[in-house]
Amino acid sequence: MATTKDRALRAAVEEVGEHGIRALTHARVDARAGLPKGSTSNWFRTRAALVAGVVGHLADEERAMAPVKEVATAEELIELICAMVERASGPEAARTRVRLALSLEAAYSPHLRTPLREQRGAFVAWAADLLAQVGASRPEEAARTLLACANGLLFHRLTVEPDAEIRPVIKRCVRACLE
Repeated sequence: MATTKDRALRAAVEEVGEHGIRALTHARVDARAGLPKGSTSNWFRTRAALVAGVVGHLADEERAMAPVKEVATAEELIELICAMVERASGPEAARTRVRLALSLEAAYSPHLRTPLREQRGAFVAWAADLLAQVGASRPEEAARTLLACANGLLFHRLTVEPDAEIRPVIKRCVRACLE
């Protein structure tokens, strides 16, 4: 059974996904989660703490969705990244929009940069490990390139061209990372 904190965080993600970051309040989260008034503020005293909690929650969920720790070939890596972009811009698009909204909010709220940097660092390490397995000579640099490419493609699919091709872009990026 989900804890009160988990229920609040899930409700907060839904609230931001449906109404944007500016609509995120303790009262709205409590109402959406079916919690007594004030429950969310027991876990997150300020709005800033609530937003940071949502960032951490999303980071944990995204890391859990990328459990693959080994790939044998560049083709397997391409397939993995393509599947992640497809999922993040398809069935998980609402969650991705929330992540993007929080990233944009960080431009105005420096306290959000730390959890976002931690999330980014975890993904860079994960991608660097996979790229090293398939022969990248500078895996951390290659990981930053691959993640930037994938994030740009996600943004494009979520905002401009929902059916933009994924595979040719990711294949070209992975190949460049391995040169």
